[in-house]
Amino acid sequence: MTSADHVPAAVPARGPVRVLLCDDHAVVRAGLLALLGSAPDIEVAGEAGTGEEAVALAAKLTPDVVLMDLQLGAGMDGVEATRQISGTGVRVLVLTTYDTDADITRAIEAGATGYLLKAERPDELFAAIHAAAQGRTTLSAPVASRVMARMRSPQPTLTDREQDILGQLAQGLGNRDIARALFISEATVKTHLGRIYDKLGVDTRAGAVAVAKERRLLT
Repeated sequence: MTSADHVPAAVPARGPVRVLLCDDHAVVRAGLLALLGSAPDIEVAGEAGTGEEAVALAAKLTPDVVLMDLQLGAGMDGVEATRQISGTGVRVLVLTTYDTDADITRAIEAGATGYLLKAERPDELFAAIHAAAQGRTTLSAPVASRVMARMRSPQPTLTDREQDILGQLAQGLGNRDIARALFISEATVKTHLGRIYDKLGVDTRAGAVAVAKERRLLT
């Protein structure tokens, strides 16, 4: 047996990562097209301006990665598009300006492979696209910090009555209407609101509703 018999077969070179862009702003898409066009190992397979279009093109083009914005105007948002596309096995990398707890949680739960902010440097975006194509998760530093902080902070525990009041609050009801709806006094409503504010670390009704939505405390 010669030494040549021990030489492994050559591994076919992997082609460029095929990317589908989804952003409702034409100017942003044009900028991303130009940017990604400068990367020799990334190929833009197509572009979409709506969630519905992204879902259809992902099924038709089967890209390696879909670069997905979250806010897409009217119609299907980026989270729902991510859910439908990731369900087919195509990787979705979120690229957005939004980094609230609620946005991050919804995107990840929908199946996003990574979550990147538009303020990232081009080389970070390129690296994240390659990581997503390989099924590896990439998070922008601010996003990773928020995720870690949330994991370290215990979720506030609300009593059933506080949960009821918070739900009424989210519907825009005032103290009197909440009291009538729950058959309690206004003084009791105020007492419970004070406790809710303390647990959520806020001092306004709007703040309580916003934090409750971010932490998915509303049922």
